[in-house]
Amino acid sequence: MDHNRFVATRKILRRFFRNATAVFGAATISLVLIIATVGPFLYNVSSTSPSYSPLLPPFSTRPLGTDDLGRDIMAQMMAGARVSMIVAFFAAISTVFIGLTVGAVSGYKGGAIDSLLMRITDIFLMIPTFILMIVVLTIFAPSTIEKIILVMGLLAWPVTARLTRAQFLTLKQQQFVDAQRVMGVKERTIIFRQILPNAASPLIVQFSYEMATAILTEAGLSFLGLGDPNNLSWGYMLYESIPFLRSAWWMSLFPGIAIFLMVLSLNLLGDGVNESLSPYVR
Repeated sequence: MDHNRFVATRKILRRFFRNATAVFGAATISLVLIIATVGPFLYNVSSTSPSYSPLLPPFSTRPLGTDDLGRDIMAQMMAGARVSMIVAFFAAISTVFIGLTVGAVSGYKGGAIDSLLMRITDIFLMIPTFILMIVVLTIFAPSTIEKIILVMGLLAWPVTARLTRAQFLTLKQQQFVDAQRVMGVKERTIIFRQILPNAASPLIVQFSYEMATAILTEAGLSFLGLGDPNNLSWGYMLYESIPFLRSAWWMSLFPGIAIFLMVLSLNLLGDGVNESLSPYVR
């Protein structure tokens, strides 16, 4: 069994590394993580102190220029990468966790429980999620990173729930699940040790998509002034650059490129993982 798993894992990795776009996505994400983690120690410049002349253009005194208060843009980009990745990761974790729980219970139990949970899911799907987030964050202002993550998790789970339910509806009818039931294995064991591992592949892919969505959502909320002013993110950098879009283009250009590359890379990574895990891709 271990040998078979080793062979299967090697095939999956071989398929993945043959996909140039997936490798590009993985490399970009890895680079951003390294910059967010190690960058502030190597580039020891404050992202909050106005230590330089305001509105210096890129490649003059500072590598990426300065903002209207004289803060270093490169230092802000590194700090923003850390905050944006934290928001994306924990928002995706909470979204997938809630969606997985709802979808697993709904798909495995069926009947009235399934109908009730899916009607609740349909209600959330009918409401524009981003607009609802704006309303919630406006009511419970001021916004913080924790509130943004919580709101994303509580409102963005229906797609994951639908995906998980579909997987459980299919897998619970398989013979290996029937065999476990005949043997008297508890439902909790069947769900977590038999069905969930076989349903993990699309959920892993969905996790990468949820991270990309979280980065875009946080950027959009921050651009509208609903971000956390105490934690500098790429989205909040865009918000602060609005009055200077013409006079200081670099204030919006670099965080905009960073958001674009991260969202693109996460989607490319998700597509690559999906193709690599698919038994039909050769």
